[in-house]
Amino acid sequence: MLFSLMLTLVFAAIVIQTAVFSTTIYLHRTATHKALVMHPAVEAMFKFALWMTTGLLTKEWVAVHRKHHAFTDEEGDPHSPVLEGFWRVQLGNVYYYMREVKKTDVVERYARDIKEGWLDRHVYKHGWLGLTIGTIFLCLILGLWWGLLAAGIHAVMYVFVLSSSINGLCHHVGYRNFDNTATNIRFLALLTGGEGLHNNHHGYPRSPKFSWRASEFDPAWPVIKLLVALKLAKPYKTIKEVAA
Repeated sequence: MLFSLMLTLVFAAIVIQTAVFSTTIYLHRTATHKALVMHPAVEAMFKFALWMTTGLLTKEWVAVHRKHHAFTDEEGDPHSPVLEGFWRVQLGNVYYYMREVKKTDVVERYARDIKEGWLDRHVYKHGWLGLTIGTIFLCLILGLWWGLLAAGIHAVMYVFVLSSSINGLCHHVGYRNFDNTATNIRFLALLTGGEGLHNNHHGYPRSPKFSWRASEFDPAWPVIKLLVALKLAKPYKTIKEVAA
């Protein structure tokens, strides 16, 4: 039983980090801010991973996040702890996301440049299907109850801990390198593919690298550098290149 539990935790961690890296590298840096231009095959890989692990739609995520940047911690911000209260955003981030998506003009206004292919329109729009298939795979590998446990751990960590902490904690506590209302939390950055360096990101949204100080580490940056070296991605200027 101990072995099964450890194996379940390992698979849960793999799924969590697959979702995290797909979110930060593709959804956030590439699709939302154009900090990267990716080879279509790599984009397809990230989209498939997101469908299987999160069920998120690219246009919706992009639209909500762009609106967050347009009205950061001001009236109109979809999920500001300054406006809504820290615990409401930290624990109810998914509610604020869904509430914003249901505002029919948000996606059209903030994500009109996002092109959707056949898979987006006919397959990926069924997020529940991707999550179901992903959960079935876990159950086939680990067994029914261990697979469900791994899927549950992933859901709680991704939705209620990691994603919500970027919108909650990283606008509530932490330190700042740049003059904006977001904050940096180094430990959170290690768990979220660099997203915890949120103040740096708000300072330079188009930078494909989120770290600024030598003491900061952006876990997604080595992956991005590998993609660049393989000529599978082309980056925009980093914070240091822009600020130089």
